[in-house]
Amino acid sequence: MKLARKIELLSPAGNMEIGIEAVNHGADAVYIGAPRFSARASAGNSLDDIRKLTEYAHTYWAKVYVALNTILYDSEFQEVEKMIGAFYAMGVDALIIQDMGILNLDLPPIPLHASTQCDNRNIEKIRFLENAGFSQAILARELSLREIKEIAGETKMNLEVFIHGALCVSYSGQCYISQNFTGRSANRGECAQFCRLPYTLIDASGKVLVQSKHLLSLKDLNRTEHLEELLDAGVSSLKIEGRLKETAYVKNVTAWYRQKLDAIFEKRPEYTRASSGRSVPFFVPDPQKSFNRGFTAYFLNGRDKNSASPYTPKSQGEAVGNVKDLGRNYFTVSGQKILHNGDGLCFINERKELQGFRVNRVEGNRIFPAEMPVLRSGISLSRNYDHEFEKTLSKKSAERKIGLVFDLEENNFGFTLTATDEDDCRASVTTAFPKEQAQKNAGENILYQLSKLGNTPFELEKLNLSLQGNRFIPSSILSELKRQTVERLLSARKIAYFRKSPARILQAQQSVATSLSYLANVANAHATTFYVSRGAKDIMPAFEIRAAENVPLMFTKHCILYQSGRCKKDVHALRDYKEPLYLLSGKNRLVLQFDCNKCEMQVLSSPE
Repeated sequence: MKLARKIELLSPAGNMEIGIEAVNHGADAVYIGAPRFSARASAGNSLDDIRKLTEYAHTYWAKVYVALNTILYDSEFQEVEKMIGAFYAMGVDALIIQDMGILNLDLPPIPLHASTQCDNRNIEKIRFLENAGFSQAILARELSLREIKEIAGETKMNLEVFIHGALCVSYSGQCYISQNFTGRSANRGECAQFCRLPYTLIDASGKVLVQSKHLLSLKDLNRTEHLEELLDAGVSSLKIEGRLKETAYVKNVTAWYRQKLDAIFEKRPEYTRASSGRSVPFFVPDPQKSFNRGFTAYFLNGRDKNSASPYTPKSQGEAVGNVKDLGRNYFTVSGQKILHNGDGLCFINERKELQGFRVNRVEGNRIFPAEMPVLRSGISLSRNYDHEFEKTLSKKSAERKIGLVFDLEENNFGFTLTATDEDDCRASVTTAFPKEQAQKNAGENILYQLSKLGNTPFELEKLNLSLQGNRFIPSSILSELKRQTVERLLSARKIAYFRKSPARILQAQQSVATSLSYLANVANAHATTFYVSRGAKDIMPAFEIRAAENVPLMFTKHCILYQSGRCKKDVHALRDYKEPLYLLSGKNRLVLQFDCNKCEMQVLSSPE
């Protein structure tokens, strides 16, 4: 019988507390930023916090991946090497890295995952990473299902894809706009998010084609409806973006995808979850209630005409209905959503901008804002802050329990309690106690005492009694037997888990191109040595080391011509412009180039 393929739900951990909640709400693995050198510079965590999170996650056989995925400078490698040794010692399950210089170090046998910052968008790159010793690769968000399936058919590596969260408009690891204009490198975790700014689109004659819109800002990713397709394509790890997101967001979105995946596993036994236990949320998960700019599946099934978010880079939340009646200081809404005091509502105003306001109180079907905005009948409203929902998530909002079976049996001098959990880990404790017949039904008290597992990660699924008669066993004896048995079971689980930890296996070297441009992001001598050993001879320094001139600062499949109805491939599209096209934002001026054969757009810095 073929073993079921383990599927991993991977959630973000901005810090230890959020990571713990991600595990509680159903994550099979979490990823957390190292103290330094992660692609979210403001999401660094102490070694002690990472250790505590790892210990907690491993209780449920959930994994912890540490993001160490920036490019590195020569002066930083001593600290990096020491840090990696500490991660291995504390039991971290893998490192997420971008800089190939790390592979030139004397590494412990800790698995390596190729960050999406490595620009993992074709089979050639995946083969290269596999041969270099990576065990998992995070694929580019831009790949289609067909492309993912083709890659899966050509590699033995685990493949990881994003299923939810913010979208970078550029291929990850190939965006240099922030570095160019501010010195804050996206490849160093310091992106200034130029893609979220408003831009005016003009043509070569100075004609304004689009006035002050967020033309490089995308909606958020949501692949709820495509999870089964992704599994069938060969994906093993499903990733939620968001190491800068708050606790409530991670709780809600993790619980949402946990429920969706579990429903798939019920009907598709060839797939199973990658960790232990059952997570039960105390609320109804709904991703629309957490921060979102609207949703898109992006390029999963072809180009999406509605993937952009031109009016605002802010959260739009969930639709609640249309304004119906207007009073002096109130309005009514035609919709099915129940609104609450303290809710945050928003709408697109006459200037085509997102405008928000706070609900002061709700009386029946009348909504009284703190300050009455300029509304008109029929305008669509969204709720981007649900006060009651957030209040629920601010408390304990889920419980995760591992199923176990207790066997209580007699022996020659007392009783033995054996616990067997859902992963077939087992522990037994024997106690000496005289055999006495009980005057009442002892079985009920035994079940009651052994079922009380509230402060442990376990829940009792079945109790088997092998007693000769109605034996009297004091509650204190049962409680102590239970405590000792659970402690031993936890130790047994820890031992069994670490035996299953994979080691990194280096394979034969694979050659690379003899000439590497700034796009290879080579910022240190270790990375240079790595590539030279694989056949590279002419290696251009990273953009952060020496800025290349007159080169693209961004590569993207998002096309402004397509989004504005001007696609060159569409014979019916507008032809009301003269190339080149420019984006203007404040003092910044960008020029656009279009590679229609690849369906890609490049963004360059333009002289005044």
